[in-house]
Amino acid sequence: MKKIGLTLGKFAPLHKGHQYLIETALKEVEELILVIYNSDNICPIPLNIRANWIRKLYPKVKIIEAWDGPDDMGDTPEIKSIQETYIKNILQGKKITHFYSSEFYGEHMSSALKAINRIVDRQRNTFNISGTLIRKNAYKYKEYIDPLVYKDLITNIVFLGAPSSGKTTIAKGLAEEYRTLWMPEYGREYWEKNQINRRLTLPQLTEIAEEHLTREDDLILKSNKYIFTDTNAITTYLFSLYYHGKADKKLIKLAKIAEKRYDLFFLCDIDIPYDDSWDRSGDANRKVFQKQIIADLKQREISYVILRGDITKRINSVKLILNKLPTSSVCQRKQL
Repeated sequence: MKKIGLTLGKFAPLHKGHQYLIETALKEVEELILVIYNSDNICPIPLNIRANWIRKLYPKVKIIEAWDGPDDMGDTPEIKSIQETYIKNILQGKKITHFYSSEFYGEHMSSALKAINRIVDRQRNTFNISGTLIRKNAYKYKEYIDPLVYKDLITNIVFLGAPSSGKTTIAKGLAEEYRTLWMPEYGREYWEKNQINRRLTLPQLTEIAEEHLTREDDLILKSNKYIFTDTNAITTYLFSLYYHGKADKKLIKLAKIAEKRYDLFFLCDIDIPYDDSWDRSGDANRKVFQKQIIADLKQREISYVILRGDITKRINSVKLILNKLPTSSVCQRKQL
């Protein structure tokens, strides 16, 4: 008889304990089915996002998304019956030979399915972790989280705006206050080292966007709940249009990716004094560039919040919005 395994859960979020169970099952059976439940009452990570983590990490696993799965969890006869009936219906008569879990329900579910009750690491001796602990503080327990998953647990907040609009000061200040990291504008660093007659070539502008993204990805994995990002590929794209009237195809693609990459977009207004440093092209150009940014955001249908007033007021405005987000730090971009 073909060995067919089954496991189920919310995987909210997926952690190394879950992965150990899945990997154990994959070694022991010829086919593994994983039923993943909705979890609106526990945390805001959408079911499809959690399912995609597992699909990417374990492409051989057959995923069943239980959008209509029962919410009741517990050890009562009534709840057990509801769970058993649901799983039998969703399997549509498919024979399960091994039921995998690390929970109390392994016994009754395997019995209902007439399958071998395969308990894996019930005492959490291999990985002493739980989804509850991670939901409370993902940063503290990030050693138990795959990078693919951890990236989705960090709220990425980007600040756009013309030069001298406070982006750097705001991002740095918020990072210090929330004890996390911020992503500096790589374009400024690159420009200071490589500009010739205050200009960069089309390939150089694409290089800026690529390196900015690489550095940002690295910092996300070291961040605590939030990362505050100073500009992105959309800004670089606009600079390319501003100076060359066109942009490299790869840069256009990176700017398109940036549309959905960030959880919150803040546009820093230019109602603060202009700092006329040597690397900037004047207040008149600042005003023009700000108009171009706004037009581009509207064209891309990106929702954004405008920050006005002095730096303190701008920082407080951001904090007010962050305080209104769900208490869990996970997947804000899927919720807003």
